Order: sequence, then C-alpha cells, then structure tokens
Amino acid sequence: MNAPTTPLRRVLHALHRLAYLVGMTSAVLLVAALMLALVVRSAIRPAPGSWATTVHVGPVPVEVGAPSLIWLGTTPWMAERLAGHTLASPWGPVRLGWDAEANTLSLQCQPCRIHSASWGDQAVQLAVVHATVHRQGMRLHGTVASGAVVADWLGDLSATSLLLNLDLPPTPVQDGYALFADAIPELAQTQIEGRFALHATLSLPSQALTLEPRLEGMAVQGLGTEQWVQARSACGKGLPALTLGADSLLARAVLAAEDQRFFEHPGYDLVEVTHALHSNQRAARPRGASTLSQQVAKLLVTGGERSPVRKLRELLYAVEMEQTLGKARILRLYLDNAPWGATVCGAQAAAHTYFGKRAERLTPQEAVWLAAMLHNPAEEAYRWRTTGQINQARAQWVARGLSARRGASH
Repeated sequence: MNAPTTPLRRVLHALHRLAYLVGMTSAVLLVAALMLALVVRSAIRPAPGSWATTVHVGPVPVEVGAPSLIWLGTTPWMAERLAGHTLASPWGPVRLGWDAEANTLSLQCQPCRIHSASWGDQAVQLAVVHATVHRQGMRLHGTVASGAVVADWLGDLSATSLLLNLDLPPTPVQDGYALFADAIPELAQTQIEGRFALHATLSLPSQALTLEPRLEGMAVQGLGTEQWVQARSACGKGLPALTLGADSLLARAVLAAEDQRFFEHPGYDLVEVTHALHSNQRAARPRGASTLSQQVAKLLVTGGERSPVRKLRELLYAVEMEQTLGKARILRLYLDNAPWGATVCGAQAAAHTYFGKRAERLTPQEAVWLAAMLHNPAEEAYRWRTTGQINQARAQWVARGLSARRGASH
C-alpha cells in the first residue's frame, strides 16, 4: 500500500512548498506595496502650514500636500503610469500623456469649460485645450493652446504656493474669435483685423489673479451697422423727438456716469476692463466695463444675458459702429434707447416720467439723477417710486464727474 501512495505524497509535498512560496511572495509583495503606499502617502502628506488639498481614493477623501502632488505627478516614473488615463476635472475630462524624450507631461481637456463668477453663470466652452508641463526641480514651464492661440507659461512651486506667469504673444484677433465660431453667428460674415496679447499672473491657492490685456489695430467689417444711421427708436412714442446734442446737460451727465473716456477710446476701454477684472475678484456685485458703444450693441442686438460670448459679440459691433457711425450718432442711439426702469426707455420718456418735462429742459440736478439711475435702472426706479429718492452716493459721484467734465471743457 506504501508504493501507490509515495507519488501522491511527493505531489502533495511539492504543492505544499509551492503554496508556501506563493504565500511568502504574496506577503512580501503586500508588505512592499504597503511600504510604498506609506512612503508615497508620507511624501504627499501636507506639512503644517503648507498648501493642502483633498483628493478621493475611491470613496475615501485623503488630504495631501498640493505641491507634493504636483511634484509627484510630473516625476517620470509616475507620469509614465498616468499616461493614457483620463481624469475628471471641474473643466471637463482631461487625458494625460507623457513624452519620455522631453520629460514632458501633456494634458488634453476636450471639451473644456471655463467658468468665473465675475462674468456670469455661463461657462466658456472650448472644443479642446492642450497643455504641456515640464518640471526642473521646483520650476515648471510649458504651453497652453486652443486652436491657433498658443501661450507660454512659467511656474514657481514652493511648499505653500504655486505662482504662475502666462504670456500670450501678439495673436490675430480673428484667431481668438475662431475659438467661439459655433457660439457667435456673426463670424460667418465678419472680417476682423488687429492683434491681441495678454500677460497674466495667478497665485495658488489664494487664486489672486492679475490680467494685463492688450488690443491693437482692431477693425471690423460686415455687420451692417452703417444702416443704424437712420434707425428710429420705439421708446417715447407720442412724445416730441429728442433734440439733445453731445454738449447737453443730460448727455454730459450720462457720459460722466457711464463712459468717461467715450471720446477717447475706439469702442472698447482696456483701462476700465483691467480695473473691472481686478475688482470683480472680490466684489459681491460684479463691476461692468462696457463702453457706451458696447451698451448700444447690447440694446440693439445682443440683449442683456451675462456671458463672455455676449461681451465678445458686443465688442464686434462696438468697434464697427465707431467706424461707420461716429461718436455723435452712437451717443444719440444710446440716449434714444437706454432703459430707465420698468417700461421706461429713452431720455425723452425718462424726463417726462420722472420730472414731467422735456429732456432738453432738465436742470443739472435732474440730469444727474437720471444719469445716476442707469447703472441699475430697475432697482433705482423702484427706490424712487417707494422713497422718492435714488442712490445718493451714486448721484454725488455722477455730479462730481459732471463738474470735472465741465471744468475740463473750459
């Protein structure tokens, strides 16, 4: 009976040794994996006072040091393993790639949605945004591109922050607008000239952003704004036609309130745009930066929806009407169509509704009051109706601006 069982015992003994080796190997690998996980976790654990963020490992939230995470993600052995994966992000799906020869990580967001509370509820959607990241020590650099628009960036990484500097060289305005071709129907018949550039700095995690835009030689053709020379307003029906000139009290008060550099800019005011971009980062109520020309485009064509695409459309119309209509006609179009609360629109109707007289006969104080309403007509009309007053601080600010304009003209 021993003879038949000997081979079986040998097989069982071999299987036992194999199971032991497999078990020991698995245990060693498990220990090694745990040690590696502990090392990685220790490496990315935020130090006291450092910049931290939260990532989810499955359902488990883990607090990590953001600089360590950036450093680890741009390390070749980790980047090689990330390549080919697609990650969810607030902007859209981001596909990762790795160029081993250049030691460069690539990120492709497609489609990519960019949102900011300063420009309204709507996000800007780009078909694809491609970025590259190369790290040398704690210094990063790369490019970010969409369509034919390509910018270079530099980053300085520390334990507490990441300071980014982005430079977009002079680029055809036409290339910038091409990114939004699906959302701006006017581009099909519009010719755009000029170049734009941008320098931006962003500090993380504070999110402090500084923007310095430049726009040179912009010209627009094909929108047909020359037809607005004879445009007639539907406001103020049954009232005498408005005969106000650019030197009238109300016209000067409106310019003091809404566009103090009206006679100096070409339809857009980059000084005011830059101020608005900076102040809107902290303001509860975003500050507008539209010129009177852009507001005319809003009144006649684009409507009042808060979105960056609407602003881009307004810019096209504003630049062209500066060339086809001139300042005097643009100012007149604004006075003929501006909203003054509820169903009141146009300067003649506003003067009649609030003061019972023609716009040409307003006193300086009355002109200031009407001009001060324009920053928020509905709210000011309600305030006037319920209290008999408007925002006094705003009215005083407009009065000072009107005095300054009167002094400058003399």
